[in-house]
Amino acid sequence: MDIKATVLDILNDLTGSDVSGAMDDNLFDSGIMDSMASVQLLLSLQSELGVNVPVSEFERSEWDTPNKIIAKVESLA
Repeated sequence: MDIKATVLDILNDLTGSDVSGAMDDNLFDSGIMDSMASVQLLLSLQSELGVNVPVSEFERSEWDTPNKIIAKVESLA
């Protein structure tokens, strides 16, 4: 399974934005993601990749760019 492609697909579906050209851009500072999108992201990661991250353990600074999200998912998968 290609984690990077799956994460990018999930982000694209959630945000309506292709973030593949902005892998180190802060998704929260740019307004692409908000707290609701964070919850949806975690649910999608769980259903599509089997990665379970409780909202209580979600540290926004560790999940604020596409590259960080991919690295975090890879470390949990």
